[in-house]
Amino acid sequence: MHQYRGRMILHTGSMFSGKTSSLEKDLKRFSIANYKVVAFKPLMDKRYAKNEIVTHDKISLDAVEVESINEILAYVEKYSPQVIGIDEVQFLCDTPELVLEDLEKILDMGITIVLAGLDMDYMAQPFEIVKELMPKVDYLNKHHAVCKKCGTDAWVSHRKIKSDKRVELGAVEEYEPLCRRCYREAIEEDKIRKNQENFL
Repeated sequence: MHQYRGRMILHTGSMFSGKTSSLEKDLKRFSIANYKVVAFKPLMDKRYAKNEIVTHDKISLDAVEVESINEILAYVEKYSPQVIGIDEVQFLCDTPELVLEDLEKILDMGITIVLAGLDMDYMAQPFEIVKELMPKVDYLNKHHAVCKKCGTDAWVSHRKIKSDKRVELGAVEEYEPLCRRCYREAIEEDKIRKNQENFL
């Protein structure tokens, strides 16, 4: 697997599309091949377990909790792993420019980077860091969940709960993957429901 040395791999798509599962599989393959591997997860992601990345189908791997890309760079400089994985990259607290800058430094050390992150928020707006990463990575994997309404490939994560916050951690109770058409219909239904509630 030496062809991946100093290369960057990105798994992206909506929620429930298998991004984290794909990251876990990649890191497991590198571990089996006897590479020194470490995974990182943003501190704010506390949905399942501390110090573990957990997929929606409950597969887990040990991870180091971090807030910023600087912490990842410092860890890499101290412990010299050969492969690193970063889950939910859109939740790092840094600007896209800083994340890209430090990732380039890590790549220059000959380290392989595997990333997983949401491409869009619940309003179908791109997460800035993932948008910037897409043309920069060596390998880009766009994953699709199954639309909960019609069964076609999902396009975005529709939020089912009332919240205007851009980031609202959750899983199946809070979000559902929808295709473009079903998402548009759901947004219209949300607007109608909100208008009706305003009159109550």
